[in-house]
Amino acid sequence: MAILSSFHGFLPFFLFFALVSSRKLNLHTAELDESLTYLWPLPSEFTSGDETLTVDPNLSLSLAGNGGSSGIVREAFERYKSIIFKHHSSKLSRSGDYDINQLSITVHSDNEELQLGVDESYTLMVAKSNELSVVPGISIEANSVYGAVRALETMSQLCAFDYVAKAVQVQKAPWFIKDRPRFVYRGLLLDTSRHFLPIETIKQVIESMSYAKLNVLHWHIIDEESFPLEVPTYPNLWKGAYTKMERYTVEDASDIVHFAKMRGINIMAEVDVPGHAESWGTGYPDLWPSPTCREPLDVSKNFTFDVVSGIIADMKKIFPFELFHLGGDEVHTDCWSSTPHVKQWLKDRNMTGKDAYQYFVLRGQEIAISQNRTPVNWEETFNTFASKLNPQTVVHNW
Repeated sequence: MAILSSFHGFLPFFLFFALVSSRKLNLHTAELDESLTYLWPLPSEFTSGDETLTVDPNLSLSLAGNGGSSGIVREAFERYKSIIFKHHSSKLSRSGDYDINQLSITVHSDNEELQLGVDESYTLMVAKSNELSVVPGISIEANSVYGAVRALETMSQLCAFDYVAKAVQVQKAPWFIKDRPRFVYRGLLLDTSRHFLPIETIKQVIESMSYAKLNVLHWHIIDEESFPLEVPTYPNLWKGAYTKMERYTVEDASDIVHFAKMRGINIMAEVDVPGHAESWGTGYPDLWPSPTCREPLDVSKNFTFDVVSGIIADMKKIFPFELFHLGGDEVHTDCWSSTPHVKQWLKDRNMTGKDAYQYFVLRGQEIAISQNRTPVNWEETFNTFASKLNPQTVVHNW
């Protein structure tokens, strides 16, 4: 069993605005303490000097290695180039002598699969010719394309526009950076069930995550308030959306997954069962224990688990990440014990409400595992029946 922890509630939006603001203000001012290193997160190893180097706005790219032709790396280069050279100046448009005019990237593997534990390590050197690097300018070496993406983020943080010189500069050069993440899972939770967010807003959050080298967006996409995602196998489920306009099609979700992958970010979808699922019954009322007692989901019906299985199967086609979140928190079993047919089902099996809670969680885990997904559950499941959880379970602390 493993333990996960990620950001919740207000913090994701605070992080988003803080990072976007800091990226917009990437410039040199009198207030900066030059004794500090303005890199986030701080690399695991680095050395720096005392030179200031100018960067050519026509920075060229040289790619090598098995992964050198990766579209992920090329797109990341263009993306970061637009961030670095976002300030306009007539001086920037002139040809001139620059200390750095080339970026060389070597990626050893052409495997673009993005799963938990992918190698995100890299080395980054910034120097004039004939100094630290045998390659003039900036050189990056990484085992995977995602290590190269992380290196480009670090490179962009080293580059800042100087309003006096009217040029992009790298201060405290030469730089030698050797970096790898301290934590394999670096997640942020986004809840679009209780508060619908447009696709572009979700992408902005993902973009901000890349600035901090976070690598998992935990998408709490469904909850009791709304069911905004299209599920082709059970097309009435998204009748539980707030409105017809506040929905995500399969294509919308796939687009978000692709956008995230290009930034080295996985998306872990959450289907919180058996509680937090009242919205499911808007399209399929049989999922409710009764019309007046609507959650948890009806544990007594095989149809309930057919729907869970169908959702996971459809979402598996959208979200390739191996971790699949099944929730399992805040399950109040009063509806089960007060609804006649569920009460009889419990009696026939000599089960209490707690037993039924365990039964539902374990059956949900079996469904996920049968579809080659690693189940993730909230800590209540561990606190309530730890020894019964499947050994593959990842317990998520909130």
